[in-house]
Order: sequence, then structure tokens, then C-alpha cells
Amino acid sequence: MLFIPLKDINPTRRKPVITWALIALNILVYLYQLWHGYGGANLVASLGATPFEITRLTDLNVPISGILHAPGPKPIYLTLFSSMFLHGGPLHIGFNMLYLWIFGNNIEDVLGPVRFIIFYLAGGLFAHAMHIAADPGSIIPTIGASGAISAVMGAYLVLYPQARIMTLLWIFIFIQFIYIPAFVIIIYWIVIQLISGFVSLGGQFGGGVAWFAHIGGFLGGVLMIFLMEGGRVYWLRRGDR
Repeated sequence: MLFIPLKDINPTRRKPVITWALIALNILVYLYQLWHGYGGANLVASLGATPFEITRLTDLNVPISGILHAPGPKPIYLTLFSSMFLHGGPLHIGFNMLYLWIFGNNIEDVLGPVRFIIFYLAGGLFAHAMHIAADPGSIIPTIGASGAISAVMGAYLVLYPQARIMTLLWIFIFIQFIYIPAFVIIIYWIVIQLISGFVSLGGQFGGGVAWFAHIGGFLGGVLMIFLMEGGRVYWLRRGDR
């Protein structure tokens, strides 16, 4: 059984300019990856966040001067941010941008543009922290906006659990468009991340997905929305939409 959210029925009060800008930036960076070479492999190696490098402050790769025309070795800690804008393929960026489009505008609406940027980047850092804690010796670069978007989804679950989501339900040959509450989609998603994450600890079924980054971002988003909104739970105060 597969749920693919397509659109939420949850109007905003203002235009989500930061959400649009993040989507545009991610797409532009991905196009640059494609232009740079097959999947931008050199960019991923240089600007992806590699747990081994971060925990040991050791650069495993060559300087990035040939890529970004900047002299010297790469700034290792800055890869925690640069990695958030790199992607591994069309499905990777496609699903990430779809989820950001669906859930990001409402969180930006609540927080405002500046706080939303802080929230988004901090969510990515939460994601990195848990991924690194789960496998600090990994030499595989971590890339993608998934961790930051997971934080957005955690915040959405807190604020709008009953918001209706137009969803494609796919069960073998059965395909149906349905409207279901956001909490069903998001809880289903996080349960998959938890199961997959703990299964991957055996080292055989990771599949190249940073499951614990998703979990870390999600938990960080739940925590941050309570802290940034003073512990107010909007759906209790304003009613569900």
C-alpha cells in the first residue's frame, strides 16, 4: 500500500515566497549537478555531508577549486548546509519538492519568512545530528532536503493534524484519489522511517536512504514548533482546517 500526497486543503494568509524560493533553489542546484556531470558526482563528494569527515574534521576528498573556483580545502562544517540542496536523482528531488510544496507553505504562514528559514535550516541540522549519531564512521556523503522537509512535516502534524490531504492511494493494481487527514499521511510516513531505520542498523537493508536523518528532522520539527510558537497547539485554539 502506497500513499502519495498531492495537495492539502489548507489555505494560507500570505504568499509562501520562501517555500517557492527553496523549491526554485533546489531545482537550480540539481540542474547544475546535471550540467556538471553524471549526477554531479564530484559535487556530491565535495559538498555532501559525510559523517566521518564531520566527526573527525578530516577532508577525504580533493579541494573544491575545480568545481566552485574557490581555493583551498572545503569547509567541512558548511557541508551540513550545502548538502541540503543536493539531490541524487529526479525521483529524489521530485518527491522532496512535492512534500515541501504541500506542507511548507502553511508552516511558513505560521512562522513568517525569517523564522521559517531558521526553522528549515535547523531542521536539516537536527537531521544530520541523528544520522551522524547513528553511523559516525560512514564515509558516504549525505545529500538531500529530506531532513529539513521532515522537520516541516513534524510541525505540520502538530499544527494541522486534521487538514485534508488529497492523496493517491495505490494498492497493487488499485489506484484511487482520496482525501484523508494529514495525521494519517504523516504518521504512516514516520512509522515507515522508524521501521526502516532500525532495520538498517544491521547494515544490510539501508538502501542508500538516510532513515535516521528523516527521523531526526521530524523530531526536531516537532520540538521547534512548540518552542518557536510558545507551546501553542493551533488546532486546539483555532479549530482544524
